[in-house]
Amino acid sequence: MNIQVKFFASLREKLGIESTSIDTRTGITIREIWDQVTSEDYPVNTLCAINMDYAKPDDVVSDGDEVAFFPPVTGG
Repeated sequence: MNIQVKFFASLREKLGIESTSIDTRTGITIREIWDQVTSEDYPVNTLCAINMDYAKPDDVVSDGDEVAFFPPVTGG
């Protein structure tokens, strides 16, 4: 199954990855995708989304989904 993975803002800068595509097994979670794509520990406060809808790290993705990772939003 093919998944599009995107990183935004400071995560993109820290990891040096803007986007990638992975072929992976069925039943993979967002957290497992993070582990497959990066060598970094999953930051506890990282926000994630599946197809532009906020999701939880233990949510399962489907073939063709887009998974996005965002740093926490801060305001001022």
